[in-house]
Amino acid sequence: MKAMIGYDLMETIRSTNEWMGATARAMASSPAWGLAPHPMFQMMAAWGRVAERSFSRMVMKPDWGIRAITMEDGTDHLVEEETLLSKPFCDLIHFKVHGRVAAPRRVLVIAPMSGHYATLARSTVTSLIPDCEVYVTDWKNARDIPVSAGRFDVEDFTLYLIDFIRHLGPDINVVAICQPAPLALAATAVIAEETPEAQPRSLVLIGGPIDPDAADTEVTDFGSRVTLGQLEQTVIQRVGFNYAGAGRMVYPGLMQLASFIAMNADKHIKAFQDEIIAEAKGEASDQDRHNIFYDEYLAVMDMTAEFYLSTVERIFQKAEIGRGTFTLRGRPVDPGRITRTAVFTVEGEKDDITAPGQCIAALDLCTALPEDRKASHLEPGAGHYGIFAGKSWRNHIRPILLDFFDKFSAPVSEVQPKTPTRRSRRAA
Repeated sequence: MKAMIGYDLMETIRSTNEWMGATARAMASSPAWGLAPHPMFQMMAAWGRVAERSFSRMVMKPDWGIRAITMEDGTDHLVEEETLLSKPFCDLIHFKVHGRVAAPRRVLVIAPMSGHYATLARSTVTSLIPDCEVYVTDWKNARDIPVSAGRFDVEDFTLYLIDFIRHLGPDINVVAICQPAPLALAATAVIAEETPEAQPRSLVLIGGPIDPDAADTEVTDFGSRVTLGQLEQTVIQRVGFNYAGAGRMVYPGLMQLASFIAMNADKHIKAFQDEIIAEAKGEASDQDRHNIFYDEYLAVMDMTAEFYLSTVERIFQKAEIGRGTFTLRGRPVDPGRITRTAVFTVEGEKDDITAPGQCIAALDLCTALPEDRKASHLEPGAGHYGIFAGKSWRNHIRPILLDFFDKFSAPVSEVQPKTPTRRSRRAA
C-alpha cells in the first residue's frame, strides 16, 4: 500500500522523540542527583519537559476551552459548545451563552483547513462571543475519517459552506479566515445565483488568496514551482494502521508542520532554546507565552490528498477564483451574481503568506454589487496571524467588523444587477 509505511515511520519518529523527552525529564529529575547537583541535570530535565510536551501536542486536538464569558454587566455567563450539524468531514458548532438573550449579530466563522484545527481561531471566536451569536466550522482530522466516507476536495468544501450558510439563514454574517476565503466567496456566489433571497448579510474575507497572482509570496512561489505529480510522489501518504482512516490518502499534518517551521526556522529554534533555558531556571510555567502559542501551533491535522492537491492546482496554480474560471460540479461560479451580500476584505501590511493585494481582489469580482456595499481594510504592521488574533485584531479590526455588521444589519431588497466594466484595482 503506497507510502503507508512512510506515514507510520513519521509517527514512530514523533512518538520516539516524545518518549526520549519523557525519559530525559524523569532521569534528570531524580532526587538522587540532589546529592551531586550539576547544571547538566537541570538542562537535561528542561529539554525533556519541552520535548515531551512539544511532540505529544502534535497528535492532540486542542480543546476550545471557552468555559465562560464576562459580559458588559460584569457577570460571568457559562458557554456551552453545541453541534448544530454533523457531517463526515466537519461539524457546525454554536457557542451558546447561557443567561443572555440571543445576540442580534449572528456570525459564522469559517475556520481554515490548512493543517491546523479550527481552534487556531480560538482568540477570534472568544473575542466575538460577548457581542455575537458565534457559529464555527470545526473541521475533522482526515486520519480519523474512514475511507468509506468518500472523497473530499475543494468542491466538497464549497458545498459544505453552502449547506452551513443556508442552514443559518440570510441574516448570518460570514467571516472566512485565510484558506477558505476564496471558497467562501464561491459559496456565496452559488447561493446568490440559485436562491438570491438566501444570500448572507455580509461576507468578511480575512487574508485569503482570492487572486494569488496579485502579489508573490513564498507560498505562491512554491505553488508555481512544483507539479501535482511531484507533490503526489513526495508528500502524499496513506494513513497508517493505528487510525480509523487507515488507507486514506492524505497530506500529513506532520509534514505540513515541518514546512511551516522551515519558513521561519531561526525564529522557532530560538523560541525553543529560550524556553529550555527558562525551564532550567525555573522561570517557565504551564501557561506561559511559549506554551500557549506552541500548544496550538504544534497541534496539526491531516488533510485529504484530493483537497490538498486540488487547492494547490485550482486556487494557486490556475487561480480559478481570481480569474473567474472556478466551476462547481461542472457549473461556472460567478461572484458577479452577488447582489445583496456586503463584502469586506482585511489584509495585513506585513503578511508574508497572503500578501496585500491577494484578498482585496474579491471586490473587483463582485461586479454587480454596489460600491457602497464593498469595503476593505489594510492593517499597518500586521502579519498573517495578527489580522485575526492578537492586538491588531482586538484593538482595530474587530471593532471595525462589528460596525460593518451593524451598518448592514437591516435586510435589503434585491439590487438590480448592473453591467460593470471589470477593472484591475492593482492597475488603478
